[in-house]
Amino acid sequence: MPCVGDWLNNPLSIVQGFFAQNVPNSDWEKKVTEYFKEKLKENNATNWVPSLNDVPVHYLKPNSLVKFRCMVQDMFDPEFYMGVYETVDPNTNARVLHFGKYRDVAECGPQQEIDLNSSQTVTSERQTLYCVPVPGESAWVKEAYISASQARVSPSTSYTPSRHKRSYEEDEDMDLHPAKQKEQHMGSGADIHGCVEPKRLETEAPAGHHLISPNCSPPLDLNFPLPGEKGPACLVKVYESWESFKVNDVLEVYGVLSVDPVLSLVNSEERDSSALDPMECMDTAEEQRVHSPPASLVPRIHVILAQKLQHINPLLPACLKEEESKTFVSNFMSELSPVRAELLGFLTHALLGDSLAAEYLILHLISTVYARRDVLPLGKFTVNLSGCPRNSIFTEHIYRIIQQLVPASHRLQMTIENMNHSRFIPHKDYAANRLVTGVLQLASNTSLVVDETQLEQGQLDTTGVHNVTALGNLITWQKVDYDFNYHRMEFPCNINVLITSEGRSLLPSDCQVHLQPQIIPPNMEEYMSSLLTAVLPSVLNKFRIYLSLLRLLDYSISDEVTKAVEEDFVEMRKNDPESITADDLHKTLLVARFLSLSAGQTTLSRERWLRAKQLEAQRKARLQQQKCVNGNEL
Repeated sequence: MPCVGDWLNNPLSIVQGFFAQNVPNSDWEKKVTEYFKEKLKENNATNWVPSLNDVPVHYLKPNSLVKFRCMVQDMFDPEFYMGVYETVDPNTNARVLHFGKYRDVAECGPQQEIDLNSSQTVTSERQTLYCVPVPGESAWVKEAYISASQARVSPSTSYTPSRHKRSYEEDEDMDLHPAKQKEQHMGSGADIHGCVEPKRLETEAPAGHHLISPNCSPPLDLNFPLPGEKGPACLVKVYESWESFKVNDVLEVYGVLSVDPVLSLVNSEERDSSALDPMECMDTAEEQRVHSPPASLVPRIHVILAQKLQHINPLLPACLKEEESKTFVSNFMSELSPVRAELLGFLTHALLGDSLAAEYLILHLISTVYARRDVLPLGKFTVNLSGCPRNSIFTEHIYRIIQQLVPASHRLQMTIENMNHSRFIPHKDYAANRLVTGVLQLASNTSLVVDETQLEQGQLDTTGVHNVTALGNLITWQKVDYDFNYHRMEFPCNINVLITSEGRSLLPSDCQVHLQPQIIPPNMEEYMSSLLTAVLPSVLNKFRIYLSLLRLLDYSISDEVTKAVEEDFVEMRKNDPESITADDLHKTLLVARFLSLSAGQTTLSRERWLRAKQLEAQRKARLQQQKCVNGNEL
């Protein structure tokens, strides 16, 4: 068998070993998966595997083992490949069996030819997922994953010639080799086809830098849901259990990196030949371009192991059900109370001294859809923070603070311009046979901050109306209706939406909290900026663990407490039937749920129920007071 290091640098040699020992049985495939599963269980072995999230493609050895933390943006049609094939030497007639799994291109020796009519040939099927980095992933998440990595990488000499076709965004390469990249940028002329420059700029498509040469196809859109996103997109080839994966799932995949330049050559030849003979290929040129982009821009990963991620917080164990993770959880829960108190103090300062708004912000940040009853998502808790100063500095800094606390987030500035010109809803492009992304194609547990303080008078066009409707549906039903031209398809989601506004929001919400500043800082920019710099990194990490962990805890209400709540509700209705409705009861139960979880309690107690009622009474009194001041409804 190959030496120990080979499972990282040359995983195909390991596969070859199992294949040679077990042919013609199909057991070798199971043994390969088990081998890598065991290897990755060894101490910190997952940290030895280089990640495409951290390392530019040209720093990785082709056909080495890599990992990728990603969201499934689209699923292409399954494809057939030669799982087992036979080569023959025309001179000696010697025959050799090969495996085609985990490869894009069938291999054979210099004196060998593939026997396409061999009885030994096995045709297999695999699924291709188009995956992008998790949209809106916070900088602190990326940094924590990079600092935990123990992978050793250096520029791949075998991949140097195609270095100009970078897979990473420009600034990431600039950090590694600023001088060299500058030279390439300034001095790289066109090749014999005159196409180098536009191909090199294809990675920059999302940022809007489209330079198109008359001789070249337009830049490839990497289909990132959010503008300005960086990192590689990948074609992830899945061999087992692909029916368990769906669009918008967040995965961590381990597999063989394939960046064979032959792929680009084959695809361009196919396009040329199909132009001559349309009957040769049923795919359109656009579909071939999207489904088979240059491997230097969109590398392929042939998956050996893949898992859905419960969360992407690097400070938490990946799976909380394992024994070691249970110890971590119990240790953290023992010191939960001071962490909550510190977080409440921190958010109170951020919200200009308003401790009630800070309480509700904590409840919002740990809320999650825990179940669906018919079409109703249970657990969503959209908060409308009204009374915000009409000053983008305040709302921008509130978003920056949230960005420092949660693993993934996005700030949506609700201007007439954005509403009318942004693409919120993903739609199917039938010419390219792909799902064109939109701003609302986000991973579960993403925090979406909608800034309504930017809204001014103006006219919404048809796109704007559709976008506002889509936002309303996301908030109310936690679903986005993707546009498939002839019909719409519901995609359930779990997005935490916080709306900042001056008056009551135009959008629906579960809970409106009117901000009552206790401090009016003379310099808002300076005050808000100093908040984050004053917090110790270790304390900030505790806040991050706190918010992520509490979303994952189970919660229940005992029969005894349920009965007490029902009796309390009847009593309140008896005293003042107008003051409380079934909707109010549901909201108070929701507040009580997140209040209990925020204190580390997984069941509702009488004390927490009374505290929830108290918070709701204060919130409503504040709204009523504001209504009287303004003389109109908020």
